[in-house]
Amino acid sequence: MAKTVTGYNLLEEGDHVMVCLSGGKDSYTLYELLSDLKRRAPISFQLTAVHLDQVQPGYDGAPLHAWLESNSASYEIVREDTYSTVVDLVPTGKSFCSACSRLRRGILYRAAERLRCNKIALGHHRDDALETLLMNLFYAGKLQAMPAIYRTDDGRFDVIRPMIECAERDIIEHASLAEYPILPCNLCGSQSGLRRDAMTELLDQLERDNPNIRSVMLHALKQVNPSHLLDRDVAKVWLSRASESTPERPKSGDTSLSVDAVEGSRGAPSLVQLGKPRSV
Repeated sequence: MAKTVTGYNLLEEGDHVMVCLSGGKDSYTLYELLSDLKRRAPISFQLTAVHLDQVQPGYDGAPLHAWLESNSASYEIVREDTYSTVVDLVPTGKSFCSACSRLRRGILYRAAERLRCNKIALGHHRDDALETLLMNLFYAGKLQAMPAIYRTDDGRFDVIRPMIECAERDIIEHASLAEYPILPCNLCGSQSGLRRDAMTELLDQLERDNPNIRSVMLHALKQVNPSHLLDRDVAKVWLSRASESTPERPKSGDTSLSVDAVEGSRGAPSLVQLGKPRSV
């Protein structure tokens, strides 16, 4: 994660980061890793965990609340009944994910503004990015995955994904060892046969033939050749670029997955080279 933070310049001096804590394995891991990084980093930044209680049937947020208290976290729990709205809006048999995500996003953006956060951290990992890439390719007819950082449309926040290069299997193992109090989801978690599940199954099948398939696909997202695509707008931008801005590409046959070139392009102090913990 620290390599991703450094390579994409996700954190800067004075940042106030709202960490979206859903109660799942990914968000717990994200908050813990960022907290550890905060103690060690050569820059000072602030973390505030925000959990959204969506008033789902059977919801019990006490374990999450106790975990936050025991970890001396700065946090806030927001309560809004999005569950009923999503169930009413989504036709029977359709996925809850899109409607639920839109409602959550609006609530969390308002919380970030109230807390005066300039960045919002999400717990998406490598497998999320690859599944999104395949879903867009197969069902939406576009090449699009998940960026490590982007600016919201209104320009108020930077949304960051520090774990976007982390493998889900590693997060699962870590979460099991850490014994996080996982909160079940009665919306998306209650549905089966979703397209995203099919993408996971496809990747698992491909991995049986090529154990490195997920690493190779992640590498492909970092090695785009605009001149070999059919998007006319992309081609115009590519052709109009300054010659010195042409990124270096690996030579034919070079299959290394090194991130040295990305990390070396940044002038900020490296968070990968962590020194002794310091108070901030």
